[in-house]
Amino acid sequence: MTSTTRLTVAQALVRFLSAQYSERDGVRHRLIGATWGIFGHGNVAGIGQALVEYGDVMPYRQGRNEQAMVHAAVGYARQSNRLSTHAVTTSIGPGATNLVTGAALATINHLPVLLLPGDIFATRPADPVLQQLEVPYAGDVSVNDCLRPVSKYFDRITRPEALIPSALQAMRVLTDPVETGAVTLALPQDVQAEAYDWPDELFAERTWVVRRPGADPTELAEAVRAIRAARRPLVVAGGGVHHSRAEEALAEFAAVTRIPVASTQAGKGSLRHDHPQDVGGVGHTGTATADELARTADLVIGVGTRYTDFTTASGTLFAGDGVRFLNLNIAPYDGHKLAGMPLIADARSGLIELTAALDMHAHRVADSYIAEYTEDKERWEQRVDACYEADEPDVRPTQPQVLGALDALVDESDVIINAAGSLPGDLHKLWRARSRDQYHLEYGYSCMGYEIPAAIGVKLAAPERNVWALVGDGTYLMMPTEIVTAVQEGVAIKVLLVQNHGYASIGGLSEEAGAERYGTAYRYRADDGTFTGAPLPVDLAANAASLGMRVLRAKTVSDLREALAEARAADTPTCVYVETQTADTVSGAPPAQAWWDVPVAETATRASAVKARELYERHVSTRRRHL
Repeated sequence: MTSTTRLTVAQALVRFLSAQYSERDGVRHRLIGATWGIFGHGNVAGIGQALVEYGDVMPYRQGRNEQAMVHAAVGYARQSNRLSTHAVTTSIGPGATNLVTGAALATINHLPVLLLPGDIFATRPADPVLQQLEVPYAGDVSVNDCLRPVSKYFDRITRPEALIPSALQAMRVLTDPVETGAVTLALPQDVQAEAYDWPDELFAERTWVVRRPGADPTELAEAVRAIRAARRPLVVAGGGVHHSRAEEALAEFAAVTRIPVASTQAGKGSLRHDHPQDVGGVGHTGTATADELARTADLVIGVGTRYTDFTTASGTLFAGDGVRFLNLNIAPYDGHKLAGMPLIADARSGLIELTAALDMHAHRVADSYIAEYTEDKERWEQRVDACYEADEPDVRPTQPQVLGALDALVDESDVIINAAGSLPGDLHKLWRARSRDQYHLEYGYSCMGYEIPAAIGVKLAAPERNVWALVGDGTYLMMPTEIVTAVQEGVAIKVLLVQNHGYASIGGLSEEAGAERYGTAYRYRADDGTFTGAPLPVDLAANAASLGMRVLRAKTVSDLREALAEARAADTPTCVYVETQTADTVSGAPPAQAWWDVPVAETATRASAVKARELYERHVSTRRRHL
């Protein structure tokens, strides 16, 4: 007879989660490291009580915003190589729907996170209940159904016994390197508190092995033939390189073949910046070196990349006659993009197999090609030096000079986090990544407000590291609330807060698209009704200090260097606040080296829009569909 234990559904779920492990390469990790939660009537007596009951086996983290809790969990998961993550519990109604943005971010970036929102009563004792969405044609719909399209797995647990298969499926998806993303188990508040006799084997430790599939021999042979035939091959390294921990395998592949390696935002750092074959970021925010190689490549070897529009410059970048694509990807969907030759395998396994096969033939690209990209890379590095250089240390810095001051201070142990605004473009072009996980850019969703909570998650996963959240004023105003969490928990993140009085990135884009920077500045209205008056008198440094963070104000380049050094040495949450010179321009960094498609008004009377449309049509005419 099977032994059982009588627990509530919430208690059983917490017990179950505390016994789940992932394993890759023989190393085991706790799968759910902690649970974040904000409590309300939809989860306080269920999951909330269970976390009190089993606080010895399931750590609890207190958040201030539901979206931010997901961001923190995602930051933790990424820093943990997707082998460990956090759960997030919320009440029903607004608490649950606040999860949607975070869930979309997790799923788009293929990062695991477990969402446990409360739900309306399954037994319908009163109808409607507080915060219930009434749908006349469907009695089983709740606001949690908003999470379906942004979740890789979704279930609503309307009976206690339904938890068993659903929880197992949830763990399967969280540990699947192809399918992972946000997983949602919606928990009606009455079911959470309902007791059931659970089989004790449900709570036994369970290990989920994260697969490393190798390549199909036929696909591998075709890939080797394509690489050997190419004269101007280019590797595009995506986030899959990091997820697979394939950085060393990629470095060996590049050393053997001498094929240059460009990187997407998610893939930057796949090679150290000073590796001979690293040519920097590729695409709209890429370097001139990488983008010119992309334009003339005859074979593009994508490793763990989704080929987003920023990477392909909206289909205009890979312009070589007869260019082909070889896509090493664990996901078949991505492996077949751009009509490419698929090489469906784990990134590390596939690279090791490719390197062995090519080394057997002593294959490497021509010396003339090596000399070409080496010289181009040196010229780009000189441009980076010029952007970073600050000849006048007693003046307000430009945004690139802010990055230059940080670049001069950090070492390979520091982690740099960013997601939105003008900083991603500057960082992709200019930042010199020193380690595989130093460069943490969330650019799959580019979610404003991600940086500070994600920094907390990263610091929890790597407490020995210096973790920097690089935040513009627009992003800061979206979500500064988790500063309180960092202060409460003593999580010594560093926040570099750059003030430029508006949405600088979108302001620049607006100007290019003929919209004249309309509605992008943080300024008073002028007499004509436009936002062109004096800058608003907001004091973001004072705001950060009021939330409990230590704040260092830097007015000049010299001040900035001192403040950054002091912040890096601090063992408490510390913010460096700096106002940049470029309040009315994007950043002062080199302009985009490739196009990005943002449609422009087809007809307009204003001269700026007419001119922008003419330029847009010239770019659109160069787009190609790779077939």
